[in-house]
Amino acid sequence: MSIKVGKQGAIIKATCPCAHCLILRVQIAIFLRNSFSTSPVRMPRRSPAHRTTSRKKQHVEITLTKDVRFRGKTTGLERLEFVHNALPELNFDEIDTRTLFLGKELSLPLMVSCMTGGYAGALNINRDLAAVCESVRICLGIGSQRQALEESRYHRTFSVVREAAPTIPIVGNIGAAEVARMKDASAVLRLAGLVRADAFAVHLNPLQEFLQPEGNPAFRGVLEGIGMLVRSLPIPLIVKEIGAGLSPDVIRRLLDAGVRIIDVAGAGGTSWAGVEALRRTDTGLAGRFWDWGIPTARALADAASLRSEGRQMTLIASGGISSGLDAAKCIALGADMAASARPMLAALHRGGKKGLRVHIEEWSKEFRGTMFLTGSARITDLRSAKLVSYPDRDTR
Repeated sequence: MSIKVGKQGAIIKATCPCAHCLILRVQIAIFLRNSFSTSPVRMPRRSPAHRTTSRKKQHVEITLTKDVRFRGKTTGLERLEFVHNALPELNFDEIDTRTLFLGKELSLPLMVSCMTGGYAGALNINRDLAAVCESVRICLGIGSQRQALEESRYHRTFSVVREAAPTIPIVGNIGAAEVARMKDASAVLRLAGLVRADAFAVHLNPLQEFLQPEGNPAFRGVLEGIGMLVRSLPIPLIVKEIGAGLSPDVIRRLLDAGVRIIDVAGAGGTSWAGVEALRRTDTGLAGRFWDWGIPTARALADAASLRSEGRQMTLIASGGISSGLDAAKCIALGADMAASARPMLAALHRGGKKGLRVHIEEWSKEFRGTMFLTGSARITDLRSAKLVSYPDRDTR
């Protein structure tokens, strides 16, 4: 089956006449017809659109130019080391790093978690990120699309990603506070259509909303909204934190609501409390929460342990993933995918598309090298590779 999308909707060609495929074609056509519009999604505004646009730009500038890493807390991944296998019994060129995610084959279990969109300068950034991800065959996550709910002026900063990356998995994104106010899935359908998303992420960011000068820490109804989206969307829903981690209790509630893809997004990388501290005139409050959160390694290990309870989920590990070796450790800890945002954005900022491509290739070499040195020919083997910990290296 092939799909072409134009201004008037979807044109679908199929060779299979069975009833199942017919139903699927109709569902896709309805989804695309209802979703592909450049008009803004009408929802109650919690702040003027220009303030959202300005904030998006500030976030990118701060993360690229200021030290917003956690100060006294790490991911915990540095406490873990693989047991060296001096007899791997495989050749380096036999290593296969391919994996399936959202029904598409990737060269590496890696996602670039984008932080941009919704302001003029984001168009080139998103286009370049998408082009590189397409060329190296890894997944791309979009920054929050909240601005697209408020006005259509910067819709193209989001839609450009699918133009530059027609075949890789792309994940849309909206905040939990917006989801809490949704009566139905129409807004998310429109946002997903804007980027032709393969999945859609809801980010849980209560710490950031609490500290953000124009934040909206109104989270009553978020879980109900997430459940509604799970039932309503024709694509998978991903729920993630943004750098403070997900506890086992929260993950259990999400799984009970029907969510099947979880991004733990733990502490130890970018501190969004730190980002907001630099945006506030009174830095004291945000500064005291600078290191708030569950370290990534701990959040991931706790999440993976839920599988022993019979809980089925796809796990994404993000939050301070800073190398291919870190990504490999996450897979061994139970993740299906690793994701990184600020290091990728910084690599693009320093060296353009070529610089980002080289950066990802370096990560790939580290990842493959780790597989070789643990005797792991495939990703499934790496999941069984042994890690040892050093408890004297405190993650606080």
